[in-house]
Amino acid sequence: MGILNRRTALGTCVVWKASTPRAKDARSLPTRLKNILLGSTIGLSLILGYYYVTDTRASVHEWLVIPCLRYFYPDAEDAHEFGNRALKALYSFGIHPRERGNPDARGDLVIEVFGHTLQNPIGTSAGIDKHCDIPDALLAAGPAIIEIGGVTPQPQDGNPKPRVWRLPSQKALINRYGLNSNGADHVAMRLRQRVREYAYHMGWGIDDEAEQRILDGEAGVPPGSLQEGKLLAVQVAKNKWVADADVEAVKNDYVYCVDALARYADIIVVNVSSPNTPGLRGLQKVEPLTDILTAVVGAARKAKRKVPVKVMVKVSPDEDDEVSVRGICDAVWDSGVDGVVVGNTTKRRPDLTASVYLPSHERKLMLEQGGYSGPQTYGRTVALVKRYRKMLDENSYPRDDKESPPRTPSDRSSTEKQLPPGASVSFPLETQKETHPPTTDQEIEESIARDKEHLKPQTAEADAESKSQPIFRIPERNNPFTSSSKSDDTTKPSSSSETENSAASTSTDTTPSTSLSPTSLVPSSPSPSSPRDRKVIFATGGVSNGVDALELLAAGADITQIYTALVYGGIGTVSKIKEEMREELKRRQR
Repeated sequence: MGILNRRTALGTCVVWKASTPRAKDARSLPTRLKNILLGSTIGLSLILGYYYVTDTRASVHEWLVIPCLRYFYPDAEDAHEFGNRALKALYSFGIHPRERGNPDARGDLVIEVFGHTLQNPIGTSAGIDKHCDIPDALLAAGPAIIEIGGVTPQPQDGNPKPRVWRLPSQKALINRYGLNSNGADHVAMRLRQRVREYAYHMGWGIDDEAEQRILDGEAGVPPGSLQEGKLLAVQVAKNKWVADADVEAVKNDYVYCVDALARYADIIVVNVSSPNTPGLRGLQKVEPLTDILTAVVGAARKAKRKVPVKVMVKVSPDEDDEVSVRGICDAVWDSGVDGVVVGNTTKRRPDLTASVYLPSHERKLMLEQGGYSGPQTYGRTVALVKRYRKMLDENSYPRDDKESPPRTPSDRSSTEKQLPPGASVSFPLETQKETHPPTTDQEIEESIARDKEHLKPQTAEADAESKSQPIFRIPERNNPFTSSSKSDDTTKPSSSSETENSAASTSTDTTPSTSLSPTSLVPSSPSPSSPRDRKVIFATGGVSNGVDALELLAAGADITQIYTALVYGGIGTVSKIKEEMREELKRRQR
């Protein structure tokens, strides 16, 4: 029943009027359908919008988020800090950008580094996450390696602000942060919390025992990244008030960081190349560098865990003369460091001619003191990677420690003092001649007999099984199943001179092949007669697209790291570079 109010001349009277349920339902049915349609549309839009915005491949990250950050935060450091806070908050709610669809599962960019099979050869450089605020959010964006830091033993503020400037016309940056850090203990606490939370989610608890199980590799993932196919590197440096001339104090700073952080990292990166810390680059001289790296390697090996921690040294792109590069390579081999990160920001400025458009305010910024980074540094990075790969491989000779102990810095310096200015000395070749007597026929026969005991029979089935392996490739000239290997000449023992030539060719072939097939990204497995373990090279400086990354890999790098490209391309830059690599590989295969 319904009530109707009617006004008459005598006043208002109330009239009762009957209304049937059928009539009421007939009027409400269109409204219900509209509400259902509207609600469904809003819900579907929200779901699709969520999947779009949280996909790193969405163009909104480059063409909307980045311009908004630059508009609302004219200071580059303020924009950086806001971006990190936002990413941390989004990750805590599970609505952070991530690489959807798992494109790395195809295995077309797989590469082996330090015995780990990584999903791709792309990494992020230190400086993006200085205080270990967003390691998992960065890993979700698609890189195989992230580098946090630099971390100093004690907290320090760095240089006064402003200390970061954008050069949008060049897609470049100038920074003089000065290694601002919350300190090694603070970062170690955050890394330890990650490990314990991971152990808790595994059902192992959150105590010391559960933490140790993760660090010992029982979870089946690297203890640093806590993700299969990915690694976490931590960059360490000295405090700025420690005088570089006091090598013992400098060593203590680096060792303090390693003692605090090595347990929770897959890689420790020793930074001796920041242009914004006074005196730091002076530590790249052979004597202090060897002492420092030897101390760091020793501390890393003492880390309380079963999975070994790798150590790398980050070198400056400005120390590119023959003597400096040779000395750094000698220090790397003498100290037992596992690899080199080639590149950092540079004190040099690109030669921008009048034909290059550069606004007046950016020309003024070019005069600011600090490290420059951007696409203009890429050519020098490629050239420097080639030089380091060549010299590191030349240095990869086996030593007999009993007959010829490793050279000390004083031995090297005394020899260099006898040389004229500008001359260089090749210690590796001299030491190789002294420590390797000619191979005798008896030793050759014993080696052949020993190999026969361990090798599989040379059958077609073994050949097919070997060729099906995704990680290691056998060069055709070394394949025992090719037609050329069936000749009697190849079965004869090689002479001493032939053995040396073979070793030389092996050293040369350790550089990644320039062939752009997907498997060319994976270094070949070293043969039993190859030199010492090949040193790993990470390359950083000027990479902005997939073609750049492929060229660096062909030049001899194992991993390509990016920083400035992320500032201008947004969180989807890693996914974009990997997709460009895949497209370029397919294009060149056609």
